[in-house]
Amino acid sequence: MTTAPDAARMRRDLAALVAIDTQNPPGFEAEAAAVVGDLAGAAGFATETAEYAPGRTNVVCRLENGAGPVFAFNTHMDVVPVGDGWSSDPFTLTERDGRLYGRGACDCKGPLASMLEAMRMLASDRSAWSGTLLGVFVADEEIASEGAKAYAATRPAIDYAVVGEPTSNTVFSAHKGGLRPRVKVHGRSCHSGTPHLGENAIFRAGELMTLIAEHHDTVVSKRTHPLVGPASLTVTRIAGGHADNVLPGSCEMLLDRRMVPGEDEAEVIAEITALLADAERRTGLRAEIVGYRATTGAATETAGDAAIVQASLAVCRANGIAAPGPFGFQGGCDLVHFRSIGAEGVVIGPGDLAVAHKSDEFVPADEFVTSSLIYRDVALAMFNRG
Repeated sequence: MTTAPDAARMRRDLAALVAIDTQNPPGFEAEAAAVVGDLAGAAGFATETAEYAPGRTNVVCRLENGAGPVFAFNTHMDVVPVGDGWSSDPFTLTERDGRLYGRGACDCKGPLASMLEAMRMLASDRSAWSGTLLGVFVADEEIASEGAKAYAATRPAIDYAVVGEPTSNTVFSAHKGGLRPRVKVHGRSCHSGTPHLGENAIFRAGELMTLIAEHHDTVVSKRTHPLVGPASLTVTRIAGGHADNVLPGSCEMLLDRRMVPGEDEAEVIAEITALLADAERRTGLRAEIVGYRATTGAATETAGDAAIVQASLAVCRANGIAAPGPFGFQGGCDLVHFRSIGAEGVVIGPGDLAVAHKSDEFVPADEFVTSSLIYRDVALAMFNRG
């Protein structure tokens, strides 16, 4: 395929996407979905939007080109809140010293614009491949992956997927999962002047935190994965008490459990429940799981010898990436939801995760353009297997 990316057009697309405020919360990705649909539609893709909640919209772009596998590009349209400390307007794409600055420039509107360009290149020379090409661009990855979950619930048939996240154009084939139980520790209220008549739930929570730290050190952290490292269990929030002069009768803490590929979420929940029961036997404290905060989902991996992993590594090397991986994310992303419907997949994208979610987020301009070639060539490799 001789078609080359149009770098100026890619910048225009990225500028248009960055200008749309999709800070999550609240997200409201509908406007971005409409723009993406128009851009893909102009390249010959059939597009369809799906609103799974008010203002929360996915867009699916489809191009059928004969018999063959179904290949999907995926990334998300929401971004984290802008925050303070920007040197330029976060909603105006600004180029300085070979870098393109703006909220979402690398996470993940840069990968999205690059995927659109790859889709254009593939659409412009349909004699080079055969199959069905999808662009699946979703809402709400940054908080709970509700967009990807809603799409996966439709059970689409997809053979291969490339998920766009900032990886400096290297290949990630695994990521951790997250589970956040809300744990309520029970005490007994009384006047703070007579604390011996009650049971201080905050003190009890302190005892439980010691046991949680012990469990992390002796059990959870011993579970490791060669790409993502160790599993973890910690406490990220705690709240208790309702008056200055009342002994707190309850205290709630939020646990953050990071799972590695191979761990089962139901088994992890059972293990935490058993930990609370053991704490009661050992110390008499009473605690229970009362709910869960949203996360992006479970851990997953695509085997290192899978065709798409090997093809992606080869394509990245051919495009100048000396050490393409494979690697693993410490956090989560939407790959797990494509794996859940049977697709083999990897995560690739321009930009460095270290600058995502920060002020002055940027994507290197050269990586941005190169990523469109990587995306195109991975798709070609999978369409033309055998």
